[in-house]
This record gives sequence, C-alpha cells and structure tokens, in this order.
Amino acid sequence: MGALDAELQAALESLAGTGRLLVALDFDGVLSPLVEHAEDARPLDGSASAVRALAALPETVTAFISGRALDSLRTVASPEPETLLIGSHGAETWTGPNQEPLQLTPEQAELLARARTAVESVVARHPGCRLEDKPAGVVLHTRSVTEPVAAAATEDARRELGQLDGVHVTDGKSVLEASVISTNKGEGIRALRGLTGATAVLFAGDDVTDERGFEALEPGDVGIKVGEGTTAAAYRVDSPEAFTAVLAELARLRTAAVVG
Repeated sequence: MGALDAELQAALESLAGTGRLLVALDFDGVLSPLVEHAEDARPLDGSASAVRALAALPETVTAFISGRALDSLRTVASPEPETLLIGSHGAETWTGPNQEPLQLTPEQAELLARARTAVESVVARHPGCRLEDKPAGVVLHTRSVTEPVAAAATEDARRELGQLDGVHVTDGKSVLEASVISTNKGEGIRALRGLTGATAVLFAGDDVTDERGFEALEPGDVGIKVGEGTTAAAYRVDSPEAFTAVLAELARLRTAAVVG
C-alpha cells in the first residue's frame, strides 16, 4: 500500500494528538467490501486489527455506526467488547451492558407492520428483490437484480410507503429503507461525542446515508469518504482496502501519542 495523501496524513497526525479520540466507522463499504449477500460481509483483516489496536489504547474510543440492525452488525463485525454500537442508522444503540433494547410503542409497531406489508407486496411483484426486517424498520434490497428492475421496485416501494404517515424513507446503495423512528447518523455522531467526551472524531462512511454524519463533524474532526460520490467529507480514499492503510496509520500515530 502506498503512502497516504499528504493532506490526509497531516490531518491524521493532528487528530492523533487529541485528548480523547472517538473513531466512529461505518461497516459495509468501509471496514468490509460490499458483497451481494449482507450476511457474508466480514471486515478486512488489516482493518479489524487496526480497530482492535485503537480500542485497546488509553483515551481512545471505537464505535461502529451502521445501517444494519445491531444483531446483524454484531454477527458480521465481531466488535471488541469496548466498542460502542449504533445500528439501524441510529434507531438502535449499545453503549454498555445496561443499555435497554429498543421498544416500539403500539402505534409504531402497527405502522411498522403496515410498512412491511407494503414492501412485501413490492418484493412479490419484482422477483429477485429481497426484504429485510429490522427492529424499527423494513428494507428493500435490490442488489441482486438488474438496474431496470431495481429502479422499478424502488419507485414502487417509495410510492407505497409514501402513503403511510409517520414512515421515514431513506435511500442507500441498492436499498430503500423505511423506519418508524426518525433518526440519522449525524444524530448518532453527536450522541457518541457527548457520551464519550471526545475532543475530536474520525468518521468514515461510503453511502449517502453517511452524509449526515459528515455534516455533524466539527473543526478538528476528520471525515473520510470511502469510494465515489458527492460528499461533505474533507478527505476521500478509493476503497475499503485503501481505508485499511488509513486505520493502520492512525493506530500507529495514536499509539505513539498516548503510549510513546
């Protein structure tokens, strides 16, 4: 792996010296390459090693902030016990053993059932598409179908879900997600910052749903977009494999700063 971009290298060097560092990472497309079947995703070995090294350092907090449901995130990411977790774009959180699981109100549960029925009908009309259940939402997956079928199914689902007042619809890479809880990764970043007392944050993401996270960053933070697409992030790398080098360098710099 070649040297990092000089501006990104300088940003990491500055970040590594902060008093209390929060490293908040999306999973799919960042720590793991995107795969056709979500359950097959696993972090790249180098990225997993760097996260473990960072999690073990003093005054350094690691967190995964993902669109996945928490149970799915735990299965594929195998996080360290001290790593904080935000799932379902912020609707689910795990900040320690005393964290209460997400509980929907009866009204939210009924609305979620109606949203599921709507997406189920779309999947039936567009073979090859897939439905995923989440504790606060339901997702239409279109990665396994052709682009015309994906576009038609997505618009079909958007129309159906648009008739349900209180359902929040979010676009992602080959997914359309409906949630009965309004939240986003920007709110997740702000919550993690407050919870941990972080003096600076690194946040990395690859999808349009990560843009709210980049927008929540403050001066002194570092936002990294992985892959293509318009972004509010100040820095960009081409792939999860390239991001491995970023994490490894941050772990090296942070170790030197807090351990010596």
